[in-house]
Amino acid sequence: MITLAPGTQGAASQQLGIFENHQDVGTLLHPGSAEFDAAKGTYTIAGSGENMWFGIDDFHFAWKKVSGDVALTADIAFLGTGGNPHRKAVLMIRQTLDGPSQSVDIAVHGVGLTSLQFRNPAGDNTHEVEANVSAPKTVRIEKRGDFIYAFVTGKDGKLQPAGASTKLPLTGPFYIGIGVCAHDKDVVEKAVFSNVSFEQLPPATGKQVLVSSLETIKIASTDRHVEYVAAAHFEAPNWSRDGAFLIFNQDGTLHRLALDGSEPTLIPTAPQIHCNNDHGISPDGKLLAISDQSTEDRKSRVYIVPITGGTPKLITPNAPSYWHGWSPDGKTIAFTGERNGNFDIYSVPVDGGEETRLTTAAGLDDGPEYSPDGAWIYFNSERSGHMQIWRMKPDGSQQEQVIVDESNDWFPHISPDGQWMVFLAYEKGVTGHPGGKDVELRLMSMKDKTIHTLAKLFGGQGTINVPSWSPDSLRLAFVSYEQLPQESLDGK
Repeated sequence: MITLAPGTQGAASQQLGIFENHQDVGTLLHPGSAEFDAAKGTYTIAGSGENMWFGIDDFHFAWKKVSGDVALTADIAFLGTGGNPHRKAVLMIRQTLDGPSQSVDIAVHGVGLTSLQFRNPAGDNTHEVEANVSAPKTVRIEKRGDFIYAFVTGKDGKLQPAGASTKLPLTGPFYIGIGVCAHDKDVVEKAVFSNVSFEQLPPATGKQVLVSSLETIKIASTDRHVEYVAAAHFEAPNWSRDGAFLIFNQDGTLHRLALDGSEPTLIPTAPQIHCNNDHGISPDGKLLAISDQSTEDRKSRVYIVPITGGTPKLITPNAPSYWHGWSPDGKTIAFTGERNGNFDIYSVPVDGGEETRLTTAAGLDDGPEYSPDGAWIYFNSERSGHMQIWRMKPDGSQQEQVIVDESNDWFPHISPDGQWMVFLAYEKGVTGHPGGKDVELRLMSMKDKTIHTLAKLFGGQGTINVPSWSPDSLRLAFVSYEQLPQESLDGK
């Protein structure tokens, strides 16, 4: 067994297994230590430190300096019971050995919470995406290009995507390793890392596999949580009026996901089985508006179906039509329709009747949604030269621009309490709302119009096309995506 002195760096002759050195990172009152048992192939890391959060990390780190695409895998077990519930054992990648460094890690907490934590740029507040698996036996962190992905063992004991990833460009060589933080500056905690393997990943040659992750995010803290992840393409979550479940579309059908860890279930909508990502729940929670293109002309039309499923009722005979909003009284829907080659916003009674054209500007008007008080319809329009957020009265009058910026902004959604608006922002120069892009979810205060970034992610089309606020206005649901090479999913 090799034991390296607390808080020091091991000499090359005392290399700590696959790692080069170890040391305290940040400010620690009690020096950490590292032991390598060659016979068992285990690493025991002892670390103090107040936290690995906000703008600085305080922990003990065993590391090696690397470059290129890499992966690190390990089983993690804490020694001893008690301690702070949020003590952390991590697999980490970081730019430097300074406490405030750019970094990303997959952290297993004392209570079993497992999350991808990341800080970019250096000194910025740390953000996290929580996995929907607690205390997995094995975790893996994988860097491919500028993206870093988390993997955890599922119920079958095999490694699978955690649905958590982040973009973190690193400059030149960087550090990868294992570490422990006590989450209590006055104590030292220990964790054992076993079956540790480091890989220098060759260029991917397999096909790209799309992994979709349905996430929720807390507005106050920006903490994200993976509710459901699969190697499949699904989109556009709605949040039920009672807060108990989410609805999303996949492969032309609608699915219900209870927020209790169970698998999704199908909502029957036959013969409408080519639904797209424009769907939403009525104010009373009893009906579901869907947009479907199962007809012979393959053009989207809006239908109404009971929330539990059933035979859909046609609302918009004219096509194409894409649902986007219910009026607060449940009597009217707002939708985007292409008529005579121009996309505009229309409204129509839920019980049927003539559609009313609300916008006439050249170019695309899209994403109409009523404010909770029914006073406005918010939408996105490219009439200013690029896509921006606008609003108008429900009869189409008083059309005015709400946001003026350089990004391309889509799909405004107002919180049920009327305090916030979330929207999807593409980088300048991106046209349309394609998938596979770096995008931001931005949050605007309806009181003072200040805007801040809620989350940065890889997504776009399908991320937040439809209303997805929780009924208490505290959380938001959305879909993020990963493009993983087949090699990342094989043989784990």
